[in-house]
Amino acid sequence: MFKNSIAMSRPLLKVIKVLVVVSLLTILTQVGGIIYLLYFLVKNRIEKVWANTTRLRILKPILFVGMYFLFSLTLVPLLARYYGRVPLPIAGDATLKPLSAITWIFNRHYVKPALKDIAMGTASKLSKRYPGTVLYYLDANFPFIDGFALWPHLSHNDGKKLDLAFCYLTATDGSRTNKTPSFIGYGVFVDPVKGEADQPSNCKQLGFWQYGFMEYLVPQGKKEDFVLDKERTKTMIRLFSHNKQVKKIFIEPHLKTRMGLVHDKIRYHGCHPVRHDDHIHIQI
Repeated sequence: MFKNSIAMSRPLLKVIKVLVVVSLLTILTQVGGIIYLLYFLVKNRIEKVWANTTRLRILKPILFVGMYFLFSLTLVPLLARYYGRVPLPIAGDATLKPLSAITWIFNRHYVKPALKDIAMGTASKLSKRYPGTVLYYLDANFPFIDGFALWPHLSHNDGKKLDLAFCYLTATDGSRTNKTPSFIGYGVFVDPVKGEADQPSNCKQLGFWQYGFMEYLVPQGKKEDFVLDKERTKTMIRLFSHNKQVKKIFIEPHLKTRMGLVHDKIRYHGCHPVRHDDHIHIQI
């Protein structure tokens, strides 16, 4: 009887496992869950032919990864156009690039065509003013469905939002660099100094634990190697603020003051999201 119950539970455990994988892939990539279900159907057919062989164990992960990239790089961009979204460049553009490959691998680089034009135009202008400068984008939006959350963001759900990395100087000699202290662009903060508004501390005291949680997830070993490039970052923000289609730019109050930014589009976002002294958020 015990053996029978184990045998009966195996199909249930298999279903639960598939549902968990599909849910996680959907949360992280939006389309990964659907691709996994297609992979699961193909895998079952292959298993009937090859059974549980070493060749099959090697083939299964290769098959899923291959299907994922095939769909993500070919079919998803085409279908995204029906939702009014296009992918930001992932290669071949010298001035606008993803800081981390994770962004485009997880399909987090989709925006409205107007926002893509604005980002690419701003990157081009910034590079002309400061030759060699690369504008790095971080999280944007998923390819489909307004209102579908791009975790952990609250508002990146309609193709109209985009996060961008700051520009930095090397701490040793003050030279311009395209490198950043965080490998994903988030979590290494340009902290307030004495005399500046300290919203991170205020939000923490008010109980908004999530406000600075990225600092505990991202390695801080390179923080002292970089200094905020106020000149280039200020120029970049001003270029965005002067564009009529840009409606809001979020940044921490102490950096707005430090860089002398006064445009009414440049504002504080409140304690509910996360800190914005490691990146800026723009929306159209």
